[in-house]
Amino acid sequence: MNKVSHFHIPVDNMDRAKEFYCNIFGWKIAETGKYHLAITTPIDKSGRPKEPGGINGALYTRETPEDSISIVIRVSSIDDYLKKIEEGGGQIITKKTQAGNIGFHAEFYDTEKNIIGLWEEKNR
Repeated sequence: MNKVSHFHIPVDNMDRAKEFYCNIFGWKIAETGKYHLAITTPIDKSGRPKEPGGINGALYTRETPEDSISIVIRVSSIDDYLKKIEEGGGQIITKKTQAGNIGFHAEFYDTEKNIIGLWEEKNR
């Protein structure tokens, strides 16, 4: 079973959004460039959640009116899952793309036109 890896939340005003999520939910926000990491659960030294089932995410500045909250699912092979998605009636939005030297990502529409992300950890 593939788990949700992380989430992305688009925002119009980063300062306002950071204040909201920190004050309301107690999240810690770490600025890292384009994405501001949303720490929702304690992490270990490698940055992974310590608690089973815990996920963290990121806030990012909305680039288009269509940007919406998305979840990202960790898979063993994005290539394999993109084939399954197309065979199952989904539509690929973003093909497998390298994310620095930590992994790969892709995006697709499910059969209900929701945007979902895929994440493949790079072998370390």
